[in-house]
Amino acid sequence: MGVALARLCEWLAATPLSHAIQAIAWIIPTLQTVHILCVAVLFSSAVLVDLRLLQVLGRDLSLPGAARRYLPTIWPVLAILMVTGSLLIIAEPRRSLLNSAFLLKMALLVIAVILTGGLQWSLSSPARYWELNRARRVAGGFLAMASMLVWAGILFAGRWIAYTQAG
Repeated sequence: MGVALARLCEWLAATPLSHAIQAIAWIIPTLQTVHILCVAVLFSSAVLVDLRLLQVLGRDLSLPGAARRYLPTIWPVLAILMVTGSLLIIAEPRRSLLNSAFLLKMALLVIAVILTGGLQWSLSSPARYWELNRARRVAGGFLAMASMLVWAGILFAGRWIAYTQAG
């Protein structure tokens, strides 16, 4: 797989799009800025729902209300992140695709999307699903903590890409 990935990196780096992104000085900083701002929006939306699930913040707002307020923001922002991230990969494919921090970030992202989607789906169930009994409250707290840890891991792994050497 390593050889195939290295060849993919070479091919991507040789594409006209990769050359164009690298040649125009403002594109990469703009993509990085949009990417980072979207990460902030996504992370805060997810964490606000998680903190409500933990009953730490927003007790005056029902859990389904908090989910309706914050979770729908995640999906369009995630789409923007996919576009900006893909363009950044195309610009410098070896920097990302052969980097263990990037691979960790992508693995954690899959987990985070599953956790967040599952939480959003569960909140479309009867009102107060996570608050009906102690076992559900504990499970909800575990889910919220896991979600926050995974999203934080994505932030750290994403930042660490700049400091680790690609294959």
